[in-house]
Amino acid sequence: MTENFETGGAVLNRTQVNVVRLTGLAGIIGGILLIVVAIVAWASVSSQLAAEKIVIPDDAPILAGQTVNGPIDAFVQAGVIAMHAEEIGGGKTYAELDQDDPVRTTVMNASFLRASLFTSVVAFGVALFAGAVGAMFVLFGWSLRTIVPPLPKTAK
Repeated sequence: MTENFETGGAVLNRTQVNVVRLTGLAGIIGGILLIVVAIVAWASVSSQLAAEKIVIPDDAPILAGQTVNGPIDAFVQAGVIAMHAEEIGGGKTYAELDQDDPVRTTVMNASFLRASLFTSVVAFGVALFAGAVGAMFVLFGWSLRTIVPPLPKTAK
């Protein structure tokens, strides 16, 4: 047996009920789409990183030997690249090295690689955010449709 509770809610006319229920349905559909797009984006970035066959070196603080295919892997690999670039550049960044310094190109490439890895970390974060927002949309939409049940059909 289901108990009913009076919440002191508003009295809605037929149009308002339909609008609230339609808004709830739109939230559910939009939320599901956001979740699907988030999964596709996450999988796409992950597969593209894996296709590069980047392996975290043994001198990494964690995850040594792992293939880079996720946000944590990418972040760790970017840190390792920074560590190596600092060693190669004698503690100087690309901008601090003289233009004719032979290691400047290597340090520049390291900087570009780090930026690319950080871009993938951001992409994973955006995908996770989209999925979370999608889940909230589904919950809000479901809540609206639960709070405002459908009206009975009228005889014509």
